[in-house]
Amino acid sequence: MAVAVEHDKRREKILEKALAVFMDDGFENATFQKIADRCGITRTILYLYFKNKKEIFNFSLKQLLKNAEQNINSIRADKSLNSVDKITKVLYAVFKLLEQNRRLLFVVLEYLLHLSKSEKDPEVRVRRRTVKIRHIISEILIEGIKSGEIKKCNIKEANDYLYGFVEAAIFQLTVLKRKNLNELKETTAFAIKQLCC
Repeated sequence: MAVAVEHDKRREKILEKALAVFMDDGFENATFQKIADRCGITRTILYLYFKNKKEIFNFSLKQLLKNAEQNINSIRADKSLNSVDKITKVLYAVFKLLEQNRRLLFVVLEYLLHLSKSEKDPEVRVRRRTVKIRHIISEILIEGIKSGEIKKCNIKEANDYLYGFVEAAIFQLTVLKRKNLNELKETTAFAIKQLCC
């Protein structure tokens, strides 16, 4: 059991340090050797944990999103909040995560462009990584409709509408290089109020 725990701890440390390499060098320029060097291990040992840099990158993103999902789930479970406040807090929590990980967003965009150049569909990967957040938003919408706090609407369309603000946040932080999402937060709050009964 202790060996498995040590293995998992080392794997987490590798992911943490690999993420720093990706943020410093970008996806294209990050190499297996650079990751091994940053971790203070040989490439051979790194191969015991991961088969290539793409796998390391994907696991790093998964770990980051797992932490975000836990935060969002706690908002969804908060009985003191109504559905409108939950949706607002969930989106604000996502905005905060994006603001805090701006450098990583550039790497993710570079990775997605890399995928699209190789004729792979990046939308499939994005959907796979965002499905849980979208699901939580849908659950809150359904809860709000049932309680009469939110107008009856098409859940998928409302979800796409709200998730569009997340995509706008990514665009503003990376392409427009905005320092913060304060204006978008105001717009998001206004848009969410339009869903209210």
